[in-house]
Parts: sequence; C-alpha cells; structure tokens
Amino acid sequence: MSVRLRKWKTKEGKVQEAWWVDVKYQHPDGSVERVRKASPVNTRRGAEEYERQLRHALLAGTFGKEKKEEAEALTLAKFIQQFLTYSENNNKHSTVVSKQQILRDHILPFFGEKKLDAIGPAEIEDFKAAMKKKPRRLSGHSETPSKRALRRRKVNKPKTLGLKTINNALAVLSKLLNLAKEQNVLAHTPDVKLFKVAKPDYDFLTFEEVDQLLDAATPQEAALLTTALKTGLRQGELIGLQWSDVDLIRAKLHVKRTIWRGVEGTPKGGSSRTVDLPQSGVDALKSHRHLRGPFVFCQENGEHLTPGMMDHLLITTLKRAGVTREKGTIGWHDLRHTYGSHLAMRGIPMKVIQELMGHATLDMTMRYAHLSPDTRREAVKALDSPARGTLGAHEQDAIG
Repeated sequence: MSVRLRKWKTKEGKVQEAWWVDVKYQHPDGSVERVRKASPVNTRRGAEEYERQLRHALLAGTFGKEKKEEAEALTLAKFIQQFLTYSENNNKHSTVVSKQQILRDHILPFFGEKKLDAIGPAEIEDFKAAMKKKPRRLSGHSETPSKRALRRRKVNKPKTLGLKTINNALAVLSKLLNLAKEQNVLAHTPDVKLFKVAKPDYDFLTFEEVDQLLDAATPQEAALLTTALKTGLRQGELIGLQWSDVDLIRAKLHVKRTIWRGVEGTPKGGSSRTVDLPQSGVDALKSHRHLRGPFVFCQENGEHLTPGMMDHLLITTLKRAGVTREKGTIGWHDLRHTYGSHLAMRGIPMKVIQELMGHATLDMTMRYAHLSPDTRREAVKALDSPARGTLGAHEQDAIG
C-alpha cells in the first residue's frame, strides 16, 4: 500500500502528523501520472481506503474532474473561511488577527468575487498597482499613544500605503493560494513577487540617555524600564512576565509567554528562551517584589498592564528625563534595539546577541554589526599575529 505517515513541526514547535497517499498510475498511452495527497481521514485505514478510491478514479478517468469544476466555481471570498480555519489552527493569535485585517481591508475588496483559478500574474500585478495608489489610514482602535505622538509630529506623512504594508498583503495572498493548491482546490498557483524594500532604520538610546531615563523614573517605572533595557524583552513579553519566570538567585529570566491584546501566547518564534540578568536588573526586580499577583509588572489589582498603560509610562518618563528626538518618538521596541545595540558596542559576538534577543535568524541580529568596530579591528589585527605552534622559515633553518 502506498500510504505513509508524515510528521513535521509548526512554528510554535508543535509536532503535527498526517497520513498521505502516494499513487503512480500508467495511462494507456504510456504516460505515468503520480498523485500525492493528504488523506481526508487521518488514520492508516482511512488512507488505505482513500488510496483505493484514487486508483478507481484514475482507472475510470474521473480523477480531477470534480476538483476542477469546484475550482472553476469557487471564488476567493468563498475560500476565506477555509483559509482562516487553517490559520487559527497553525498560527499565533496575533498573526490570525493581522491576516483577518489584511483580508478585510485589502484582499477581499479587490479579489473577493474573482474565481481562484482566474487569479494569475496579471491580476496580481494589477492588485500591486492598485495598492500603491491606495490611501494610507490609521485605525483608531489600534493607535497607541506612542503611534499617535509619532503621527502628530510627522509633517510629511506618506499619503499612500508603504511597500512593506503591500508586501504583507501579498504574502497573505500567496499563502491563501498555496493553501488552495495544498487542499487540491487549485492545480497550480502563480508566483507572487514582492517589492524590494530597504531595511528600516532603527533608533536606540545612548548610554547617557539610558542613565537620564532611569534617573527620572519613579521606583515602579525604574523596575520596568531597567528590565526592558537590560534584557531586551519585547513589550508583550514584559506584559506576560510572571514571578515564576524570574530566578533572582541565578540571575535569569525565563521568557515563556507574550500577551497581545489580552491573549496569551508563545513568544515570537514559537519557543521560550532564557535571558541572563545583569546585577542592575537583579537589584531592580528585588526592590520591585510585590504580592499583588503572578505578573511582575501589573496594575494595583494584580491584572497585567496594557500596551496603552506602558506607552503612557514611557512617554511621560522620557519627557521628564528630557530625552527627545527631532522626528518621531521613542517606543518600547526602541528599548529592545538599545539592548542589542549596547551589547554590540561592548563587543559581544553576534551569535550570542541573537540567542539573548530570541531572533529566529542571525540576519536579524546583523543590523547591530556596524556598532562593534573594535571587534572587526581586532579580527583584522589577528591576521598579522603568528599562528600558535608555527615556526618562521629562519627559525626552521636555525633548528636544522
């Protein structure tokens, strides 16, 4: 029987498995057709029965006709629920919400009534052209105080969607079409080419600005800001940090969860990580110890903080400290960039910074590489140093 069990890991590290059928059929004209499909009944017996049905359909010449008719009638709008079901089963909550917003605002208005098999390269290029002309708007419910401050300070705000936003929509469209192919609704999918986008600049605080910020903070503010600056945790990871994750004896934080819009999930990348604490971080958390609940940083009633509360805290403390920028404002992610930048400036290897920050790839960490000139300078100097245990030519002659 040509059935086998496939196993793989999701982005969150969960093991998934599915029974697949692999059938080769030789047509009367001598051509060979190979069919590889996931069994609709995810058991060995179900896969074996599905294989018999496939062989019968191939012999009768009916294989593929029903799916072809289904694809010809199926519009993108009708396939949306299947795509969202798959996303809810395999993606983080924040990713699902992001996909829903992109589908609602961009993909459905343009492709909703189009048949799936009618979406080709030309239609995708038309979509890209329309997106480039589309006006940019900020939704009020998701606009945090820091974003609002940034919007007010920008004089020449872009009037149309940025290429990064368009690429996000194209990525969702590509995943939807590929899922349709995976579920045998489409025979093939068109290539979805993204725009080339330059890596965005990032901001970080200088060592002096960090001192200014912490000096201007109240004890409660200082504990949160010190933890952010000395561990590089993301905003959602700071919100979700619990006392059970803190090991002050060994000076370590175990980053196990993130909270986004009130929903708890795994950290970005799908796996937990351990971050070492410097003594300043240990001292700040020791002085912050409370009995209001499990969350390290929380409200008076023990509930975890919200992004709005954190943004307000950061903005007011920055203002009190006199730390400003001519354009824009400093956000929580800039404190994370400060952590990575300061490590690089202290000569810490990029691989170590990657592990501490929880970056999925080293390429994400390399944005800080230009900040460690001493490391590169020392590496070049090493080229002129004699190799250990190696004798020069004149020394070998002397021995001989």
